[in-house]
Amino acid sequence: MKIKQIENKYFMHVYKRSNLIVKRAKNQFIWDMNGKKYLDFFAGISVCNVGHCNKTVIKAAKLQLDKFAHISNLYYAPLQIKLGEELAKRTFPGAKIFLSNSGAEANECAIKLARKWGFINHSKSGNRYEIICFNNSFHGRTIATLSATGQEKFHEYLKPLQEKFVFAEFNNINSVKKLFSDKTVAVMIEPVQCEGGVWPANKIFLRKLREFCDEKDILLIFDEVQCGMGRTGKLFAFKHYGVKPDIISLAKSLANGFPLGATIAGEKCAKSFIFGDHGSTFGGNPVSCAAAIAVLKIMNTKFLDNSIKIAKYLKIKLENLKDKYSIIKEIRGLGTIFGIALSIDGGKIVDYCLKNGLIINCTHNTVIRLLPPLIITKNDVNQAVKILDKAFERIKI
Repeated sequence: MKIKQIENKYFMHVYKRSNLIVKRAKNQFIWDMNGKKYLDFFAGISVCNVGHCNKTVIKAAKLQLDKFAHISNLYYAPLQIKLGEELAKRTFPGAKIFLSNSGAEANECAIKLARKWGFINHSKSGNRYEIICFNNSFHGRTIATLSATGQEKFHEYLKPLQEKFVFAEFNNINSVKKLFSDKTVAVMIEPVQCEGGVWPANKIFLRKLREFCDEKDILLIFDEVQCGMGRTGKLFAFKHYGVKPDIISLAKSLANGFPLGATIAGEKCAKSFIFGDHGSTFGGNPVSCAAAIAVLKIMNTKFLDNSIKIAKYLKIKLENLKDKYSIIKEIRGLGTIFGIALSIDGGKIVDYCLKNGLIINCTHNTVIRLLPPLIITKNDVNQAVKILDKAFERIKI
């Protein structure tokens, strides 16, 4: 029985899969079962940022796997503790870490921590628990993180959702101020709305948002699940913007393909959790932690600077395509996150590119999303743009 038939028989049909059956992957390339080679400009949804099967990452994971794969969080796993130290050093003084398995879990922890902090610090004034989020946002697939997601299409059939999430307009500080109440405990935002169509936050807006949170004594949460770990040209997006949040959530590329999420809290709220407040059976898996430490070693200043150099080259090439084709409305993005906004459905573009050896994605139906590994070269850019050029040329409007 063919793999597609087996999947159709035994799996819930929640993924709209392409016909690509992956045999192996290395660096910025993927090969299918027939040996056809693909240039990957999606990186597993911004997961394999240092490339598929990166030798340094794989070596670190194998070394740990030979020792032990799991011991539970009731005991000390040295590399888990080491990763926490490295993340704290790279974020802000006094940071405390909670390790989980995914972005949704990292955001769940952030939400839970914010509400615990609100209960402790504002109980005399009647407690605070409401979180201001943003239209067009995406924070995960659990009930709580979907409740915090500002896209109605993800809410269908799930109502009533968890209460006390309200939604402001992205990049509009007045919209945030209008939603504030004596129950507000935090503002939760993606510095770049990636799934929402690739919309970077405005620097002035984020700075005003930080000032507002300080003024009202509420927390600022940055969801960097997709835009963190080098995607913006800095290790973390908040450093690109010059704004320090109170809580950061990470996942996806943190361990370059191994399941790992992290919630990083600053001094203002980190001590709100005490024994028993939160936990995870598999969170901070030692093998994933070994991989993540390797990723952090790779992502030095030279590595990130080179990724931005290539990103600038890619942007020029994409702008040239925009000048050539009227169906391209806008090129959006930050660092190596690119959104090609179209006046037509982008599905045919994605399909054409896949048939011709380029892996890309379409979000919001009309936005081509590019999330290439940070290791791509100018030759890779030229090849990708050549395929995109032919795709736009052949699409019939």
